[in-house]
Amino acid sequence: MASLNVYSVLVVLFLTCGAVMATKENYQIIKENNCETKMGLPCVLEAFTSIFNTGRISNMCCGELVVLGKVCHSALVKRTLENPVFKDLNPATIIAKSIQTWNNCLALIDSPSSSA
Repeated sequence: MASLNVYSVLVVLFLTCGAVMATKENYQIIKENNCETKMGLPCVLEAFTSIFNTGRISNMCCGELVVLGKVCHSALVKRTLENPVFKDLNPATIIAKSIQTWNNCLALIDSPSSSA
């Protein structure tokens, strides 16, 4: 339970401070696409833990992630990696997990059984 609180704090930092530390390109993508308003906080937490830690993302949150869009997803992940809090993480590993999460969610949402 304590780890959930830690990740909640990190997500708040991600949402509030990340824009200041983002490259102009990522910041512009996020702003122009209204990326920060397209997912609810519970799903942001799930996506965050599935990419930056070990966790699963629910079917419902996969749906929100796919609606968010790949451009927003990538820009938000890259912006988060620019935050000094995450300096010890391997960017290549995080990007790979980000792509894997995206692909898994996209496959889940696009599968015929997901609409049943």
